Amino acid sequence: MMADAVQVSDGKLFILGGGLGVIGPRPQQISVAVRIAVPWDQANVKHDWRLDLMDEDGHPVLIRDKPVTIAGQFEAGRPAGVAPGTTLWVPLGINFGAVPLPRGRRYTWQLFINDHTAATWNAPFTVRN
Repeated sequence: MMADAVQVSDGKLFILGGGLGVIGPRPQQISVAVRIAVPWDQANVKHDWRLDLMDEDGHPVLIRDKPVTIAGQFEAGRPAGVAPGTTLWVPLGINFGAVPLPRGRRYTWQLFINDHTAATWNAPFTVRN
């Protein structure tokens, strides 16, 4: 989900101005909130994640000839007292500064986990003219 600002604290997402689908036309701060469901059997295993900004044709967005992307790792631990088989949640809050994007175009933040993605792991938006 896109938002004005995102923060993670105590395993929870705090979202300000969540649900953005249209921004601009001037560059503005963009934040992305992600909640990753980790199956019980994948606990205590490191996973790589990456968030790429794609244009409407599915190509990476370049700013100063570099793709707009951010990456990291996560590892979900099994909390004490949680029943076996419980889905474990990993919240991510990513805050970008003002991103200068061409007006009148559509973009998508696409999430990848261990180099895999799914059709629903995205946050599309449009920049006003």
